[in-house]
Amino acid sequence: MELSVFLLLALLSGLLILLARGHQKAHGHLPPGPRPLPFLGNLLQMDRRGLLKSFLRLRDKYGDVFTVYLGSRPVVMLCGTEAIREALVDQAEAFSGRGKIAVVDQVFQGYGVAFANGERWKVLRRFSLATMKDFGMGKRSVEDRIQEEAQCLVEELRKSQGALQDPTIIFHSTTANVICSIILGKRFDYRDPEFVKLLDMFYQSFALISSFSSQVFEFFSDILKYFPGTHRQVYRNLQEVKDFIGLSVEKHRETLDPSTPRDFIDAYLIRMDKEKSNPESEFHQQNLLNTMLALFFGGTETTSTTLRYGFLLLLKYPHITEKVHKEIDQVIGLHRPPALNDRAKMPYTDAVIHEIQRFGDLLPIGLPHVVNKDTQFRGYIIPKLCLTHVTLTHQTPSTLTTFWMPLGH
Repeated sequence: MELSVFLLLALLSGLLILLARGHQKAHGHLPPGPRPLPFLGNLLQMDRRGLLKSFLRLRDKYGDVFTVYLGSRPVVMLCGTEAIREALVDQAEAFSGRGKIAVVDQVFQGYGVAFANGERWKVLRRFSLATMKDFGMGKRSVEDRIQEEAQCLVEELRKSQGALQDPTIIFHSTTANVICSIILGKRFDYRDPEFVKLLDMFYQSFALISSFSSQVFEFFSDILKYFPGTHRQVYRNLQEVKDFIGLSVEKHRETLDPSTPRDFIDAYLIRMDKEKSNPESEFHQQNLLNTMLALFFGGTETTSTTLRYGFLLLLKYPHITEKVHKEIDQVIGLHRPPALNDRAKMPYTDAVIHEIQRFGDLLPIGLPHVVNKDTQFRGYIIPKLCLTHVTLTHQTPSTLTTFWMPLGH
């Protein structure tokens, strides 16, 4: 019995050593970094309060380019403005692919403009930009819609008559309404039950995706996807939002007039009809639903949180607020809404807005990208299909990018 246990332990130890050596051999051209454990990688060395702190601490030790293992996957980290510029500007094509986020991949599955790759991404991105650039097909522009919603926000704040209140829901409603106006052709009352429920789904999902359990799921999704967890609640929430979007699409289809498109959905449905005889067309229902979900998901929470941070920072620094107010009075006055053309005449306000966005640091680790081919970078070789993340943080003037590699590369 003791001999059997000894042989089993010896066999397991040998396998673990072979796995570790296999990693080192397979990734011999990767930058240096902390030694990983089999299966766990460097997970035990990560700060539970957030991966970013761990990455920045490792940067202090290894420099701007280093490797960590998150679970079984090696990750090449690029830190600093120069490194990011070399990767995402000088070698933009190589680093242009989109990677997966495990906790939402079960919803998007590679469809829609946010998580598509290759020709699908190019087609959907080109269509989305062209459609939204002059949105309303010659009718109302995006700027008109933002100005209208800003007036609604001001009126909603005036209703409080100076009383203390949490502006979170109001800012959520404002930003979501701009997006709804663009893609659905309508806005909602801030207290509309259906609208409030939709926003709550987004708020819940963002909180769950940002949780520690979701970060762990990212590393071991192949195993954890079979067990209960936050990933299942995220799936249910986003699927419910997709169902809402699907109903809106059907209503648009019933009332569609190709000669007078009303919004993004109409424009997409018209394109779908034109390409219905093309079996390779990317203009189909799945791409439509996931593109709209991405526009909702990517625009609502980030923009509303930026507004909240902005108001908080202006309250904290009243002398900055006073200078912004003075510039607004001088350039815009009291009798018209602000317009995009005013930006060039308001350098101080423009700088303050940019500083709010920098200091707010809303997405410390951004959406992942993939490397489309084996790529030489600063004397190292980053293999094809590496995933990349970009982040700007107020903790350091640098940028931080990560390159995730699946096993087998």
